[in-house]
Amino acid sequence: MDPTCSSESIYNLIPSDFKEPPQLPRYISIFKTSVKDDMQKVKTAMKTMGPAKLELPSPKDFLKKHSKEKTLPPKKKFDRNEPKKPPVPLRTDHPILGIQSGKNFINTNAADVIMGVAKRPKPIYVDKRTGDKHDLEFSGLVPKYINKKDYGVTPEYICKRNEEVKKAQEEYDDYIQENLRKASMKRLSDEEREAVLQGLKKNWEEVHKEFQSLSVFIDSIPKKIRKQKLEKEMKQLEHDIGVIEKHKVIYIANK
Repeated sequence: MDPTCSSESIYNLIPSDFKEPPQLPRYISIFKTSVKDDMQKVKTAMKTMGPAKLELPSPKDFLKKHSKEKTLPPKKKFDRNEPKKPPVPLRTDHPILGIQSGKNFINTNAADVIMGVAKRPKPIYVDKRTGDKHDLEFSGLVPKYINKKDYGVTPEYICKRNEEVKKAQEEYDDYIQENLRKASMKRLSDEEREAVLQGLKKNWEEVHKEFQSLSVFIDSIPKKIRKQKLEKEMKQLEHDIGVIEKHKVIYIANK
């Protein structure tokens, strides 16, 4: 017996007014239309699966037999009596004779050669023993550029740049002089700079001579200390000599 038909069935416990809850509407972005339009603007026609818009061939336009064969031109009516070439002159036909010119071509050609300007040969050079000839003008052997009017003249932009550099150097010198005047600094003359340089070199020679007189075996702490001291003095003197030789202008502070 079907349990649904019994009055004591469990299905009778379900209320008759039960309704399924309504489904919420699907979320749709407000930017869907704009994004779709932008994609259509960027996408080209051939980036899809084949051409975007292609008309399908009509079933009536099927390939027919002999449709790809070349068509011959229409036939012309053949006339056996039609002449193909101009007729051959008859034996009785004679050419027109007696037409002569009074021009003396020998004298005319001789006068043209005598009165004409002689053609200058093209300058060439040969660079191999086999006699290969080349154009001399583009070889670089002809003094072509030194004959120009502006050859060896300093360009205008370089003169302008030199003036700007000179002006900037003068302004910098004035700025340095002003700062030196404020800081009470003195510039060494060339004689003083040379004297200081020679004194430093003399001191370096003395220290180097003393360093050379050290014993070969450095087996005690005092010897090691003395060697390190001499090396430090030589390194400092070499640094000072290099600085003075590199810089031509030296300023010192007044005490």
